[in-house]
This record gives sequence, structure tokens and C-alpha cells, in this order.
Amino acid sequence: MAEPVLHRLTLDNGLRVVLAPDRSAPVVGVSVHYDVGFRSEPEGRTGFAHLFEHLMFQGSESLEKLAHFRHVQGSGGSFNGSTHPDYTDYFEVLPSAALERALFLEADRMRAPKLTAENLANQIDVVKEEIRLNVLNRPYGGFPWILLPPVLYNTFPNAHNGYGDFTDLEQASLEDCAAFFDTYYAPANAVLTVAGDIEVDRARALIEKHFGDVPARPRPERPSFAEPRPTSEIRETHADPHAPLPALAVGYRMPDPVGELEAYLAHLVLASVLVDGDGSRLQQRLVHGQPLVTDISAGAGLFGPFEARDPDTFSITAMHTPDVGVDRILGAVDEELDSIAAQPPTADELARVTARWSAMLHADHDRLVNRTLGFGSFELLYGDAALMHEVADRIAAVSADQVSHAAKGLRPDSRAVLLVEPAQGGTQ
Repeated sequence: MAEPVLHRLTLDNGLRVVLAPDRSAPVVGVSVHYDVGFRSEPEGRTGFAHLFEHLMFQGSESLEKLAHFRHVQGSGGSFNGSTHPDYTDYFEVLPSAALERALFLEADRMRAPKLTAENLANQIDVVKEEIRLNVLNRPYGGFPWILLPPVLYNTFPNAHNGYGDFTDLEQASLEDCAAFFDTYYAPANAVLTVAGDIEVDRARALIEKHFGDVPARPRPERPSFAEPRPTSEIRETHADPHAPLPALAVGYRMPDPVGELEAYLAHLVLASVLVDGDGSRLQQRLVHGQPLVTDISAGAGLFGPFEARDPDTFSITAMHTPDVGVDRILGAVDEELDSIAAQPPTADELARVTARWSAMLHADHDRLVNRTLGFGSFELLYGDAALMHEVADRIAAVSADQVSHAAKGLRPDSRAVLLVEPAQGGTQ
């Protein structure tokens, strides 16, 4: 797939727009990324950003509840939204003839979502049921993205449960919702992306028509969420009544994903050297060799790469049998990190890893919905939508010495270790 020529503009109300024409299929993707996520929600209101995402689908001042669903699906399209540490996104993929409909729908709820006591109560119940299904009643629910941050971080923005505590959710008020919308859902705090089968001048005109009169509000100043790194190893244990086997997660602080991008990319490559494929270091040693674990993985970002600003987390997770001591696993991890720190990966090892990354990224970007969301998130977090198409080449350019340097920074005296133990009554 040829890389599209990107067109960027900013409306008078501050809304940033990215247009990515691709006439190869009669389909369009529309997304809106708001610069607000888990880390921005008020203290004492855990899960509020995710709750608000649900509320944005409950109608507007000009459309009744479920109208958004009906209009998109009636056009043969699909839609969704998701909440991340530093942004919330909403998107539709539709036949290109329905472009104006999608733009109207997104502009309409950006202008005035329907915030009512009935909608709030209903969506609090929906989110609580989602938590029961995905966290409380599932083996390893919330592992590691909910359970590891409070071990590695100390401040509320970085450490708290972004899914939400039931008590906090139940105390959310309409006044909280109105203040959250007024603060964070301003046009100047958002990026609109339109990709696919579009004619640029017509798309610009339609965007101006539907978004141009959305009232401008000041863009909120984003605070720094920086905090000191751990100065010793921190361990905590979580009892899971549904877990069949013990598990562990090791968390390390990473370089700034935006301000130190090259070092951040080196950590992505390091994660692949450690665990990607049967020939990777930890797979060979801990799964196929000794073996000490039944499964092991590693990665940058608790939701995946390029989804958060600083601070971000490098994690290694593993499941193991009860007879295997945790310190044996941690010792093996430390030895492999020390080995890479002392002797950089070989050229062949690096080539396999970067080829895997390139294939994965190109396959991912082949889907219109992923391209649309990728352009929006890179524009929001990095100020450069085009960076999405540069990432594969930049990963391929990571040197063995850079990977070695990344391994040197993952030290046992500056990490969090979360131990998940099957609780009494769990399946052993």
C-alpha cells in the first residue's frame, strides 16, 4: 500500500484535522482523539474517563439515545471508542458515501452530548458489569495493567485503577460530567482524522460545515505526570481466586516515548529479542530449556507501544507452576538482561526481530481503521501523524548497541515485581 499524502489543517476553534486520502476502496474512516485519558481523571473518580467514553454514545442535544448506533449501522458501517492512559478515541468506518453522516455525528456529540441522570445511572451500571466480566470474575483479571502500576508508581495519575472503583463510579455526578466535558472535550483539545476514499477539498468543506461552529473553549494545560523512578525493588502480592497458576509481572520505567523516541524504540526491540518467537532469549531459556514458566511475554506500554506519554512502563510477565520459585525466574531474567548489556545482540538476531516488527506494522496499517486511529494518536501524542509510517524504518535502524544500552537500564534495584497467587478456593 502506498503511503498517503497527508493534509493537515486547524479550524478557528482550535480543532486539529488530519486528512489521509486513499481512493483504493470506497470506504472512509473517521476518528476523533481527545487529549484526556485515565491519567487526567480527578482523584477520587477512578474510572471516570472510561465512564465518560460510554456517556458519549448516549445521544446528544439533537439526537436521541441509540441514534448514533442506528445511523452508522444503517449506513453499513461500524463504530467504537476506547480509553487509554493519555487519550480517548471515537471512530467510525463507513462506505465513502456516508462521510458526511459520520462527520455530523462526531461534531454533534462534540458540541453537546446528552448528559442526563438516567444516562449516567445506566452507564455506571454498564461499566460495573464490564468490570465484573473483565476483571473481578476472570482469571488474571486486570493483570498486569491494573495491578502493576500501583506497585511501580506512587502518584494517583500513574498508579490508580483506570477501570474504576465501584464506590468512585457510584459517586460520579452530573456536575462532574459537565465539568469534565467542558474541560477536556473542547475542539482545541482534539484531533479529527479522516482517511480513505475522500476528495480533499470536499472533505475540508464538510469538516468546516459540521465542526466549524462547535464553540471554542480554552485547551486545558496538561500537567506533568513525572515522578521519580524506584530506588529499590518493590514487591507486592495479589491473591486471585480464579487463577489456575501463579504469575508474575516485572515493571521498569522507560525513556520518554515522545522526547526520547530512539531510546524508546530500542526498548521495543529489546522486548522482541527477549520473548518474540521460539528462538528468542527468554523463550529458549525459560519455556523450552529448563523450563521454569509456561508462558512469558514482554513489551513497552501496558496497552502496547505508542499509546502514552511519559512515564511509560516496560513489563515482563510470566505464568509458572507453584513449585518454581519466583527468584529463579527473576534471576534468569536478570542474567539475560546482563548478557545483552555486556554483549549486544547479533546482526542475525536483530534482523529477525526488526523484520518481524516491519511485517507486523505493515499488516496492521493495511486496515483502514488502524490507519485512521494511528494517524490520530500520533498527531495527538507526537504532533506528527506521518510518524506512523516512519516507525517501521526507525525500528529497523535501531542498532545493537542501542539495544544493549536499553538492557543496562532494566535493573533489579529499580523495578516493581507483582506476584499473582491463586487464592484459597481457586483452581490449582
